[in-house]
Amino acid sequence: MLKGILLPRRRMSEQRRGLQTAVVEGIPATIIGNLLGGPLLTAYLLYMGAKSDAIGIALAIPAFANLVQLVIAFYIHRFENRRLFVLLFSLGHRILWTATGLIPFWVPQAYWVQTYIVMFTISFICAQSGGVLWTSLVADMVPAKVRGRYFGIRNTIHWAVASVCLLIGGQILNRLPEGQGFIVLYIICAAATVWNGIELYRYPNLPLERSNESSKLKMLQKPLRDRNYLLATLFLAMFILVQNVAVPLFSYVMLDIVKLNYSWVTVITTVQMIVMMFSYYYWGSLNSRFATRTLLKWALPIIALACLLWAGMEVLPVILVLIVVHIVLGIGVGGYNLLAFNFIIGDTPKSERPMYIAVFSAITGITGFMGPLIGGRIYKYMADSPYWVQSYGISLFTGALLLIMALVIGPIVLKEKK
Repeated sequence: MLKGILLPRRRMSEQRRGLQTAVVEGIPATIIGNLLGGPLLTAYLLYMGAKSDAIGIALAIPAFANLVQLVIAFYIHRFENRRLFVLLFSLGHRILWTATGLIPFWVPQAYWVQTYIVMFTISFICAQSGGVLWTSLVADMVPAKVRGRYFGIRNTIHWAVASVCLLIGGQILNRLPEGQGFIVLYIICAAATVWNGIELYRYPNLPLERSNESSKLKMLQKPLRDRNYLLATLFLAMFILVQNVAVPLFSYVMLDIVKLNYSWVTVITTVQMIVMMFSYYYWGSLNSRFATRTLLKWALPIIALACLLWAGMEVLPVILVLIVVHIVLGIGVGGYNLLAFNFIIGDTPKSERPMYIAVFSAITGITGFMGPLIGGRIYKYMADSPYWVQSYGISLFTGALLLIMALVIGPIVLKEKK
Protein backbone atom coordinates (compact mmCIF):
# COMPACT_ATOMS: atom_id res chain seq x y z
CA MET A 1 0.00 0.00 0.00
CA LEU A 2 2.71 2.50 1.00
CA LYS A 3 4.81 1.72 -2.08
CA GLY A 4 2.10 3.29 -4.22
CA ILE A 5 2.43 6.73 -2.68
CA LEU A 6 4.94 8.05 -5.20
CA LEU A 7 3.71 6.32 -8.37
CA PRO A 8 2.13 8.34 -11.21
CA ARG A 9 -1.52 8.81 -10.25
CA ARG A 10 -2.94 7.48 -13.51
CA ARG A 11 -1.38 4.05 -12.76
CA MET A 12 -2.93 3.80 -9.29
CA SER A 13 -6.16 2.41 -7.93
CA GLU A 14 -8.62 5.01 -6.60
CA GLN A 15 -7.55 4.28 -3.04
CA ARG A 16 -3.85 4.78 -3.80
CA ARG A 17 -4.62 7.99 -5.68
CA GLY A 18 -6.37 9.19 -2.56
CA LEU A 19 -3.39 8.31 -0.39
CA GLN A 20 -1.02 10.18 -2.69
CA THR A 21 -3.35 13.17 -2.89
CA ALA A 22 -3.32 13.41 0.91
CA VAL A 23 0.49 13.62 0.73
CA VAL A 24 0.72 16.09 -2.18
CA GLU A 25 -2.12 18.33 -0.96
CA GLY A 26 -0.34 18.76 2.35
CA ILE A 27 2.76 20.24 0.71
CA PRO A 28 1.30 23.64 -0.30
CA ALA A 29 -0.65 23.67 2.98
CA THR A 30 2.65 23.15 4.81
CA ILE A 31 4.30 25.95 2.82
CA ILE A 32 1.55 28.38 3.85
CA GLY A 33 1.51 27.22 7.47
CA ASN A 34 5.25 27.69 7.89
CA LEU A 35 5.77 30.92 5.97
CA LEU A 36 2.84 32.59 7.76
CA GLY A 37 2.85 30.65 11.05
CA GLY A 38 5.28 29.65 13.78
CA PRO A 39 8.15 32.07 14.42
CA LEU A 40 7.36 34.01 11.24
CA LEU A 41 3.83 34.70 12.53
CA THR A 42 5.41 36.08 15.70
CA ALA A 43 7.85 38.11 13.58
CA TYR A 44 4.99 39.58 11.51
CA LEU A 45 3.03 40.52 14.64
CA LEU A 46 6.11 42.18 16.16
CA TYR A 47 6.58 44.04 12.85
CA MET A 48 3.01 45.33 13.16
CA GLY A 49 3.67 46.48 16.74
CA ALA A 50 2.09 43.67 18.79
CA LYS A 51 3.09 43.05 22.43
CA SER A 52 3.29 39.71 24.28
CA ASP A 53 -0.39 39.69 25.29
CA ALA A 54 -1.58 40.31 21.71
CA ILE A 55 0.82 37.62 20.45
CA GLY A 56 -0.60 35.26 23.07
CA ILE A 57 -4.13 35.95 21.80
CA ALA A 58 -3.10 35.28 18.20
CA LEU A 59 -1.33 32.05 19.12
CA ALA A 60 -4.41 30.90 21.05
CA ILE A 61 -6.85 31.43 18.18
CA PRO A 62 -6.25 28.13 16.28
CA ALA A 63 -7.03 26.14 19.42
CA PHE A 64 -10.09 28.26 20.26
CA ALA A 65 -11.45 27.75 16.74
CA ASN A 66 -11.56 24.00 17.47
CA LEU A 67 -14.89 24.63 19.21
CA VAL A 68 -16.59 25.00 15.83
CA GLN A 69 -15.89 21.31 15.20
CA LEU A 70 -18.70 20.44 17.62
CA VAL A 71 -21.18 22.30 15.42
CA ILE A 72 -19.89 20.56 12.29
CA ALA A 73 -20.09 17.16 14.02
CA PHE A 74 -23.73 17.77 15.02
CA TYR A 75 -24.67 18.56 11.43
CA ILE A 76 -22.20 16.34 9.60
CA HIS A 77 -25.05 14.49 7.88
CA ARG A 78 -25.59 17.70 5.91
CA PHE A 79 -22.01 17.54 4.62
CA GLU A 80 -22.29 14.25 2.73
CA ASN A 81 -20.13 15.67 -0.08
CA ARG A 82 -17.14 15.90 2.22
CA ARG A 83 -14.72 16.67 -0.61
CA LEU A 84 -16.66 19.80 -1.58
CA PHE A 85 -16.85 21.20 1.93
CA VAL A 86 -13.23 20.34 2.72
CA LEU A 87 -12.34 22.28 -0.44
CA LEU A 88 -14.51 25.30 0.47
CA PHE A 89 -13.50 25.54 4.12
CA SER A 90 -9.80 24.91 3.48
CA LEU A 91 -9.57 27.43 0.66
CA GLY A 92 -11.45 29.98 2.76
CA HIS A 93 -8.92 29.48 5.54
CA ARG A 94 -5.87 29.88 3.30
CA ILE A 95 -7.24 32.80 1.27
CA LEU A 96 -8.09 34.77 4.42
CA TRP A 97 -4.76 34.01 6.09
CA THR A 98 -2.86 35.05 2.97
CA ALA A 99 -4.97 38.20 2.75
CA THR A 100 -3.55 39.37 6.11
CA GLY A 101 -0.51 40.40 4.07
CA LEU A 102 -2.62 43.26 2.66
CA ILE A 103 -3.28 44.78 6.08
CA PRO A 104 -0.35 47.29 5.97
CA PHE A 105 -1.64 48.53 2.59
CA TRP A 106 -5.37 48.74 3.33
CA VAL A 107 -5.67 49.46 7.06
CA PRO A 108 -4.50 52.42 9.18
CA GLN A 109 -1.46 51.44 11.25
CA ALA A 110 -3.27 51.92 14.56
CA TYR A 111 -5.57 49.00 13.64
CA TRP A 112 -3.07 46.57 12.13
CA VAL A 113 -2.92 44.13 15.05
CA GLN A 114 -6.69 44.16 15.73
CA THR A 115 -7.47 43.60 12.04
CA TYR A 116 -4.99 40.74 11.87
CA ILE A 117 -6.56 39.02 14.88
CA VAL A 118 -10.08 39.32 13.39
CA MET A 119 -9.03 37.94 9.99
CA PHE A 120 -6.90 35.24 11.63
CA THR A 121 -9.84 34.16 13.79
CA ILE A 122 -12.25 33.82 10.84
CA SER A 123 -9.54 32.03 8.86
CA PHE A 124 -9.06 29.39 11.56
CA ILE A 125 -12.79 28.94 12.10
CA CYS A 126 -12.81 27.89 8.43
CA ALA A 127 -9.75 25.70 9.01
CA GLN A 128 -11.25 23.82 11.94
CA SER A 129 -14.63 23.46 10.19
CA GLY A 130 -12.87 21.71 7.34
CA GLY A 131 -10.61 19.86 9.76
CA VAL A 132 -13.22 17.54 11.24
CA LEU A 133 -14.50 16.70 7.74
CA TRP A 134 -10.96 16.14 6.43
CA THR A 135 -10.08 13.92 9.39
CA SER A 136 -13.16 11.75 8.96
CA LEU A 137 -12.55 11.52 5.19
CA VAL A 138 -8.89 10.55 5.55
CA ALA A 139 -9.64 8.13 8.39
CA ASP A 140 -12.04 6.31 6.04
CA MET A 141 -9.49 6.44 3.21
CA VAL A 142 -6.42 5.04 5.00
CA PRO A 143 -6.52 1.31 5.91
CA ALA A 144 -6.17 0.77 9.66
CA LYS A 145 -3.31 -1.73 9.27
CA VAL A 146 -0.98 0.85 7.65
CA ARG A 147 -2.32 3.97 9.39
CA GLY A 148 0.61 4.50 11.75
CA ARG A 149 3.31 4.06 9.10
CA TYR A 150 1.39 5.98 6.43
CA PHE A 151 0.94 9.07 8.59
CA GLY A 152 4.52 8.73 9.78
CA ILE A 153 5.75 8.88 6.17
CA ARG A 154 3.28 11.63 5.23
CA ASN A 155 4.31 13.80 8.16
CA THR A 156 8.00 13.16 7.46
CA ILE A 157 7.59 14.51 3.92
CA HIS A 158 5.64 17.54 5.12
CA TRP A 159 8.11 18.44 7.84
CA ALA A 160 10.96 18.19 5.35
CA VAL A 161 9.09 20.80 3.30
CA ALA A 162 8.42 22.82 6.46
CA SER A 163 12.12 22.84 7.35
CA VAL A 164 13.14 24.16 3.93
CA CYS A 165 10.36 26.77 3.98
CA LEU A 166 11.33 28.08 7.38
CA LEU A 167 14.99 28.38 6.45
CA ILE A 168 14.12 30.19 3.23
CA GLY A 169 11.61 32.41 5.02
CA GLY A 170 14.17 33.41 7.63
CA GLN A 171 16.75 34.22 4.97
CA ILE A 172 14.24 36.30 3.00
CA LEU A 173 13.42 38.38 6.09
CA ASN A 174 17.08 38.71 7.02
CA ARG A 175 18.33 39.77 3.58
CA LEU A 176 15.49 42.08 2.50
CA PRO A 177 14.11 45.16 4.24
CA GLU A 178 11.51 43.92 6.72
CA GLY A 179 8.42 45.11 4.82
CA GLN A 180 9.69 43.77 1.47
CA GLY A 181 10.54 40.42 3.03
CA PHE A 182 6.98 39.89 4.21
CA ILE A 183 5.65 40.87 0.76
CA VAL A 184 7.75 38.09 -0.81
CA LEU A 185 6.52 35.55 1.76
CA TYR A 186 2.89 36.43 1.12
CA ILE A 187 3.30 36.22 -2.67
CA ILE A 188 4.72 32.69 -2.30
CA CYS A 189 1.75 31.77 -0.08
CA ALA A 190 -0.76 33.14 -2.61
CA ALA A 191 0.70 30.80 -5.26
CA ALA A 192 0.64 27.89 -2.78
CA THR A 193 -3.05 28.58 -2.08
CA VAL A 194 -3.90 28.08 -5.75
CA TRP A 195 -1.92 24.82 -5.84
CA ASN A 196 -3.61 23.62 -2.67
CA GLY A 197 -7.07 24.24 -4.14
CA ILE A 198 -6.22 22.08 -7.17
CA GLU A 199 -5.05 19.21 -4.94
CA LEU A 200 -8.05 19.45 -2.60
CA TYR A 201 -10.36 18.91 -5.58
CA ARG A 202 -8.57 15.60 -6.30
CA TYR A 203 -9.63 13.93 -3.05
CA PRO A 204 -12.04 11.00 -3.47
CA ASN A 205 -15.58 11.69 -2.27
CA LEU A 206 -16.13 8.60 -0.11
CA PRO A 207 -19.62 7.88 1.25
CA LEU A 208 -20.23 9.08 4.79
CA GLU A 209 -21.27 6.46 7.33
CA ARG A 210 -24.01 8.02 9.43
CA SER A 211 -24.20 7.89 13.20
CA ASN A 212 -26.42 5.20 14.71
CA GLU A 213 -28.04 7.91 16.83
CA SER A 214 -30.70 10.24 15.43
CA SER A 215 -30.72 12.52 18.49
CA LYS A 216 -27.97 15.15 18.68
CA LEU A 217 -27.89 14.81 22.47
CA LYS A 218 -27.33 11.05 22.22
CA MET A 219 -24.60 11.63 19.62
CA LEU A 220 -22.81 13.90 22.09
CA GLN A 221 -23.33 11.49 24.96
CA LYS A 222 -21.52 8.66 23.16
CA PRO A 223 -17.98 10.10 23.65
CA LEU A 224 -18.90 11.69 27.00
CA ARG A 225 -19.96 8.30 28.37
CA ASP A 226 -16.86 6.52 27.04
CA ARG A 227 -14.89 6.64 30.30
CA ASN A 228 -11.50 5.53 28.94
CA TYR A 229 -11.70 7.99 26.04
CA LEU A 230 -12.92 10.89 28.17
CA LEU A 231 -10.31 10.48 30.91
CA ALA A 232 -7.52 10.38 28.34
CA THR A 233 -8.95 13.40 26.54
CA LEU A 234 -9.29 15.46 29.74
CA PHE A 235 -5.73 14.62 30.76
CA LEU A 236 -4.32 15.54 27.35
CA ALA A 237 -6.34 18.77 27.46
CA MET A 238 -4.84 19.76 30.83
CA PHE A 239 -1.37 18.83 29.59
CA ILE A 240 -1.89 21.10 26.56
CA LEU A 241 -3.10 23.92 28.83
CA VAL A 242 0.11 23.87 30.85
CA GLN A 243 2.33 23.23 27.82
CA ASN A 244 0.84 26.16 25.91
CA VAL A 245 1.74 28.60 28.65
CA ALA A 246 5.33 28.34 27.43
CA VAL A 247 5.90 26.35 24.23
CA PRO A 248 4.00 28.53 21.68
CA LEU A 249 5.85 31.55 23.09
CA PHE A 250 9.33 30.10 22.56
CA SER A 251 9.71 32.20 19.38
CA TYR A 252 8.58 35.33 21.21
CA VAL A 253 11.19 34.74 23.92
CA MET A 254 13.94 34.16 21.37
CA LEU A 255 13.03 37.24 19.32
CA ASP A 256 11.96 39.78 21.94
CA ILE A 257 13.71 38.76 25.17
CA VAL A 258 16.86 36.87 24.16
CA LYS A 259 17.12 39.23 21.12
CA LEU A 260 18.15 36.66 18.51
CA ASN A 261 17.82 37.71 14.87
CA TYR A 262 15.43 36.14 12.35
CA SER A 263 18.12 33.88 10.90
CA TRP A 264 19.00 32.27 14.22
CA VAL A 265 15.38 31.82 15.24
CA THR A 266 14.47 30.19 11.93
CA VAL A 267 17.60 27.99 11.98
CA ILE A 268 16.79 26.81 15.51
CA THR A 269 13.14 26.18 14.64
CA THR A 270 14.23 24.40 11.44
CA VAL A 271 16.38 22.08 13.54
CA GLN A 272 13.22 21.23 15.49
CA MET A 273 11.34 20.54 12.27
CA ILE A 274 14.06 18.31 10.86
CA VAL A 275 14.02 16.32 14.08
CA MET A 276 10.21 16.13 13.89
CA MET A 277 10.51 14.98 10.28
CA PHE A 278 12.53 11.93 11.30
CA SER A 279 10.66 11.40 14.56
CA TYR A 280 7.32 11.11 12.73
CA TYR A 281 8.70 8.17 10.78
CA TYR A 282 10.05 6.41 13.87
CA TRP A 283 6.98 7.12 16.01
CA GLY A 284 4.87 5.79 13.13
CA SER A 285 6.98 2.62 12.97
CA LEU A 286 6.75 2.20 16.74
CA ASN A 287 2.99 2.61 16.48
CA SER A 288 2.85 -0.54 14.38
CA ARG A 289 4.37 -2.44 17.34
CA PHE A 290 3.08 -0.60 20.40
CA ALA A 291 -0.35 0.76 21.32
CA THR A 292 -1.03 4.47 20.79
CA ARG A 293 -1.72 5.15 24.47
CA THR A 294 1.55 3.50 25.48
CA LEU A 295 3.52 5.68 23.08
CA LEU A 296 1.72 8.81 24.31
CA LYS A 297 3.02 8.00 27.80
CA TRP A 298 6.54 8.00 26.33
CA ALA A 299 6.14 11.23 24.32
CA LEU A 300 4.74 13.54 27.00
CA PRO A 301 7.76 13.51 29.38
CA ILE A 302 9.98 14.44 26.41
CA ILE A 303 7.96 17.66 25.90
CA ALA A 304 8.38 18.42 29.62
CA LEU A 305 12.14 17.85 29.35
CA ALA A 306 12.35 20.36 26.47
CA CYS A 307 10.91 23.06 28.75
CA LEU A 308 13.24 22.14 31.62
CA LEU A 309 16.31 22.36 29.40
CA TRP A 310 15.87 26.13 28.99
CA ALA A 311 17.57 26.40 32.39
CA GLY A 312 20.83 25.36 30.70
CA MET A 313 21.14 29.00 29.55
CA GLU A 314 22.48 29.77 33.01
CA VAL A 315 25.73 27.87 32.40
CA LEU A 316 25.98 27.10 28.66
CA PRO A 317 25.95 29.20 25.46
CA VAL A 318 22.41 30.33 24.63
CA ILE A 319 22.45 29.09 21.02
CA LEU A 320 23.65 25.62 22.06
CA VAL A 321 20.95 25.33 24.72
CA LEU A 322 18.18 26.48 22.37
CA ILE A 323 19.25 24.01 19.70
CA VAL A 324 19.16 21.16 22.24
CA VAL A 325 15.78 22.37 23.55
CA HIS A 326 14.28 22.31 20.07
CA ILE A 327 15.78 18.92 19.21
CA VAL A 328 14.11 17.42 22.28
CA LEU A 329 10.91 19.37 21.58
CA GLY A 330 10.88 18.04 18.01
CA ILE A 331 11.02 14.45 19.26
CA GLY A 332 8.27 14.99 21.83
CA VAL A 333 5.88 17.11 19.78
CA GLY A 334 6.38 14.89 16.72
CA GLY A 335 5.30 11.92 18.81
CA TYR A 336 2.36 13.73 20.36
CA ASN A 337 1.02 15.11 17.06
CA LEU A 338 1.08 11.74 15.34
CA LEU A 339 -0.20 9.76 18.31
CA ALA A 340 -2.98 12.15 19.29
CA PHE A 341 -4.28 11.99 15.71
CA ASN A 342 -4.11 8.19 15.71
CA PHE A 343 -5.77 8.15 19.12
CA ILE A 344 -8.88 10.01 17.91
CA ILE A 345 -9.24 8.04 14.68
CA GLY A 346 -8.08 4.67 15.97
CA ASP A 347 -9.71 4.45 19.41
CA THR A 348 -13.14 5.53 18.19
CA PRO A 349 -16.10 3.75 16.52
CA LYS A 350 -16.30 4.61 12.81
CA SER A 351 -19.97 5.64 12.77
CA GLU A 352 -19.48 8.00 15.74
CA ARG A 353 -15.98 9.18 14.82
CA PRO A 354 -16.87 12.77 13.79
CA MET A 355 -18.41 13.43 17.21
CA TYR A 356 -15.45 11.84 19.01
CA ILE A 357 -13.08 14.00 16.94
CA ALA A 358 -15.16 17.10 17.67
CA VAL A 359 -15.32 16.48 21.42
CA PHE A 360 -11.56 15.90 21.57
CA SER A 361 -10.93 19.04 19.50
CA ALA A 362 -13.35 21.14 21.54
CA ILE A 363 -11.98 20.13 24.94
CA THR A 364 -8.33 20.41 23.92
CA GLY A 365 -9.22 23.57 21.98
CA ILE A 366 -10.51 25.32 25.09
CA THR A 367 -7.39 24.53 27.10
CA GLY A 368 -5.12 25.11 24.11
CA PHE A 369 -6.72 28.55 23.76
CA MET A 370 -6.29 29.41 27.44
CA GLY A 371 -2.60 28.41 27.57
CA PRO A 372 -1.09 31.09 25.28
CA LEU A 373 -3.41 33.73 26.79
CA ILE A 374 -2.11 32.89 30.25
CA GLY A 375 1.45 32.71 28.95
CA GLY A 376 1.19 36.07 27.19
CA ARG A 377 -0.17 37.67 30.36
CA ILE A 378 2.55 36.10 32.49
CA TYR A 379 5.30 37.43 30.22
CA LYS A 380 3.69 40.89 30.27
CA TYR A 381 3.37 40.79 34.07
CA MET A 382 6.99 39.65 34.40
CA ALA A 383 8.33 42.40 32.12
CA ASP A 384 10.15 44.03 35.06
CA SER A 385 11.32 40.77 36.67
CA PRO A 386 14.93 39.51 36.57
CA TYR A 387 16.20 38.44 33.16
CA TRP A 388 16.45 34.76 34.15
CA VAL A 389 12.73 34.63 34.97
CA GLN A 390 11.75 36.01 31.55
CA SER A 391 14.33 34.10 29.50
CA TYR A 392 14.10 30.61 31.03
CA GLY A 393 12.33 30.74 34.39
CA ILE A 394 8.78 30.51 33.06
CA SER A 395 9.70 27.58 30.79
CA LEU A 396 11.52 25.88 33.67
CA PHE A 397 8.53 26.01 36.01
CA THR A 398 6.20 24.92 33.20
CA GLY A 399 8.42 21.94 32.42
CA ALA A 400 8.50 20.84 36.05
CA LEU A 401 4.70 20.80 36.24
CA LEU A 402 4.44 18.95 32.90
CA LEU A 403 6.90 16.30 34.07
CA ILE A 404 4.88 15.65 37.23
CA MET A 405 1.69 15.32 35.17
CA ALA A 406 3.33 13.00 32.63
CA LEU A 407 4.93 10.68 35.17
CA VAL A 408 2.25 10.62 37.88
CA ILE A 409 -1.12 11.08 36.15
CA GLY A 410 -0.27 9.92 32.62
CA PRO A 411 0.26 6.21 33.40
CA ILE A 412 -3.12 6.10 35.18
CA VAL A 413 -5.34 7.68 32.54
CA LEU A 414 -3.49 6.43 29.43
CA LYS A 415 -3.60 2.74 30.33
CA GLU A 416 -4.77 0.40 27.61
CA LYS A 417 -8.40 -0.61 27.26
CA LYS A 418 -9.20 -3.99 28.73
